[in-house]
Amino acid sequence: MTTRTLDIDSVRAFLHIAELGSFTRAAEAMSTTQGAISLRLKRLEDRLGCRLIERTPRSVQLSARGAAFLERARELMETHDRALAAFSSSRQRLTIGISDHVAGPELPALIARMNAQDPHLLIDIRIGSSGDLLQSFDRRELDAALARLHVGRSDGEVIAEEKFGWFASPGWQHRAGEPLPIATMPEPCGVRAMASRILDEAGVAWTETFVGGGVSAVSAAVVAGLGIAALSPRMLPLGAVDVGPRLGLPDLPRLPVLLHSRVTDDRSREALAALSAAFRSAVRG
Repeated sequence: MTTRTLDIDSVRAFLHIAELGSFTRAAEAMSTTQGAISLRLKRLEDRLGCRLIERTPRSVQLSARGAAFLERARELMETHDRALAAFSSSRQRLTIGISDHVAGPELPALIARMNAQDPHLLIDIRIGSSGDLLQSFDRRELDAALARLHVGRSDGEVIAEEKFGWFASPGWQHRAGEPLPIATMPEPCGVRAMASRILDEAGVAWTETFVGGGVSAVSAAVVAGLGIAALSPRMLPLGAVDVGPRLGLPDLPRLPVLLHSRVTDDRSREALAALSAAFRSAVRG
C-alpha cells in the first residue's frame, strides 16, 4: 500500500490562492512565479485526486472539494508552523509603519494575512502620517513602512496605485460665492498637499473647516457635513458621495502606495510579501 503525503509548500500555495483569490497575488505572497504556484496546485490536486480550484479568465474560485479541504489545510499549516516554532530559539519581531491614509478598513485582514504567513513572528504595527513614518524608517525605528508617495523620496517599491475623489455627505450643498470648505489632515500629509496644490492650480478658492488627526476623524467631519475631503473610495465613510463632477472640481490623480523595507531575513521578507499581496487584492477589490 502506497502512503500518500502532502507537500507543505503546495498546501500553502493553495491557501494563498483561496484567500487572495488570485494566482498572481499568491505568487507575490510566496515570492515566486505564477507558473510555480500553478505547478504546486497541480501537485496537490494530483495527490488528493480532485480539483480544488476552478479557474476562468475572469475569476478564481474554490471547487466544492476545495471548499471542503480549506479548513483542513489551515489546520495542517497551523500544526506545521507550531511544530517549527517549538524549536525556534527566540521570537523575532517585525516593526512596520502603515500610513493612516493606507491602512483603511482592510487593516485587520492585512494583519491576519501576515499572521497566517508566520504565526510566531511578532508583528509590531505603527500607524501615522507617511511623512512621520518615513522619518522613523530613516532613523531605523521601523523595519518597513507602507506609505503614500512622499515628496523628495525616490526609494521604495510601488505595490499599488489608488484613485482619489472629492467626497461629501449626501445632503451637503456648497454655498455659492463662498470658498470651498475642506476637511483634511494636518501637515505634512501628502494627500493634503496634493489636494491643496490641485485646487490652487485650478483657481478654486478654498478654506479649511476641519483638521483631523487621522482619516477616521476626517471621515467623521465629512459625514457631519462640515465640508468635502480628498479620499480614496476604499476609505469612504458610510453614505459619502463623490461631488467632484457636480461641482466641476479638478480630477485627482492616482496616488502610489510604496513599501519601504530594509529587512534581509527570509521570515520578514515572506511576511512583507504576504502583506503586499493582500494589500494589492484589497485595492483591486
